[in-house]
Amino acid sequence: MSDICHFNDALEKTAANHVPLSPLSFIKRAAAVYPDRTALIYNETRYSWQQTYARCCRLASMLKHFGIERGDTVAVMLPNVPAMYEAHFGVPMVGAVLNAINVRLDPEAVAFILEHSRSRLLLVDPEYVDVVEKALARLEGPAPRVINVSDPSQGEQRLIGALEYEALLSEQPVLADWELPVDEWDAIALGYTSGTTGNPKGVVTHHRGAYLNAVSNVLSWTLPPSVVYLWTLPMFHCNGWCFPWTLAAIGGTSVCLRRVDPEVILRLIRQHRVSHYCGAPIVHSMIADAAGAEQGAIDHKVSGLIAGAAPPASVLERMEKLGVELTHVYGLTETYGPASVCVKQDGWDQRPLEERVRLNGRQGVTYPLQECIAVLDPTTLEPVPADGETVGEIMFQGNIVMKGYLRNEAATSEAFAGGWFHSGDLAVVESDGYIKIRDRLKDVIISGGENISSMEVEEIIQRHEEVELAAVVAMVDAKWGEVPAAFVQLRPGSELSEDALISFCRENISRFKAPKKVIFGPLPTTPTGKIQKFLLRKQLETGLSA
Repeated sequence: MSDICHFNDALEKTAANHVPLSPLSFIKRAAAVYPDRTALIYNETRYSWQQTYARCCRLASMLKHFGIERGDTVAVMLPNVPAMYEAHFGVPMVGAVLNAINVRLDPEAVAFILEHSRSRLLLVDPEYVDVVEKALARLEGPAPRVINVSDPSQGEQRLIGALEYEALLSEQPVLADWELPVDEWDAIALGYTSGTTGNPKGVVTHHRGAYLNAVSNVLSWTLPPSVVYLWTLPMFHCNGWCFPWTLAAIGGTSVCLRRVDPEVILRLIRQHRVSHYCGAPIVHSMIADAAGAEQGAIDHKVSGLIAGAAPPASVLERMEKLGVELTHVYGLTETYGPASVCVKQDGWDQRPLEERVRLNGRQGVTYPLQECIAVLDPTTLEPVPADGETVGEIMFQGNIVMKGYLRNEAATSEAFAGGWFHSGDLAVVESDGYIKIRDRLKDVIISGGENISSMEVEEIIQRHEEVELAAVVAMVDAKWGEVPAAFVQLRPGSELSEDALISFCRENISRFKAPKKVIFGPLPTTPTGKIQKFLLRKQLETGLSA
């Protein structure tokens, strides 16, 4: 016992052997190691790593000029442009917290976020000026100072006030004396959940978690320094799954993309020989459709991360023909984005397409630097057996889990009950240890006493070659209590009927699980491609589907 105490107590942390983990370390190194390598590309603009680092330091200097200090919140409403990337470094350089706001939110939600986060400064793209002005008018407390990030490529623009990002940046010296956080537990970012049943919750993340998940991305995807990454994923979504920091860690190149346009995406992939990108299933499907119209495969290897629903067989097959290899990941805002990955085992690529779809469509195993992901009984917290049948709740433990919800102790305590972060996702563990989501707790359909997984029904529907996207929700039924109703977005040119699709489902799933009603049309999605089921439920409730 005395030896153990000697090892643990006698040797102390010092400046020589202990430095706080922060992704800010990555950009400082990238500028030193790859000073002339291209870091950012946006239209005709290119910045090297040395230039990008200097711009981030100038941003930090600007923030200090406006009185921003450790613990202050700096909000941004920006698309994937260089300023958005720079904010991921310049803001935390002064100890402030980056609050990247979903650009598709309405004024009421933006106002709530600005008020709740107590944002002192707001960087805004002119495209969102109308929403921001209405949001600012709703504020009861002090309004944040607004800095416009104008974009000459967008033509004439209306601004809020006279402060402009590039002009201010050019006036500031490079802040050379910025420091890593004193405590790696310090907050680095604040991201708000969708808030479909009330006000959104503010997810607080820390420097340590951002550092570790950025490195996890490198390890999980085996990323080389030569990566050319296309920003199809919004940086406001879980801080772009930590990829702003990942790209700095390896000295890779970011190709900025203002909005998702499949034809532009394909052009940029070919023009810049993009090697990696991320997105929801609908993004990959749009790319496959656009590529099909062009009838041309990509002549170099491209890797894509896909999150959300498992990719339909048609999407996987078309992306393979296009030359894109997809890897399925899973996570939440509370876990910095991806926290599990469907690691591909040797020999999977030799399996038939249907088997590859099944294997690659699972949520998989723990991300490299996340400590643990488990499927537990939500009451007893005991692990469920790896039988592929017993349903439990996905839970996480580790450094890549949020600090908690901002000024919401009740929600934080509930989320961390029993020493685990409760995801709210129901899943099974298959015999090889891989996790497979069955449903969200709130999305389970209880029909005549039987539980129906909405995701299981969605997967069957999406096997149909004419289906692009599907969502299944509960519909009130006088006899069974609830039955499945399907909202389906068809591929262009399809004339698939409701009866034909229901018959297809009955041939591939138990009859009681097949949808009793099908509504065709575009599905409402978030900017990251997540289907907004609460809007579909509301549509059923108000009878708009009739």
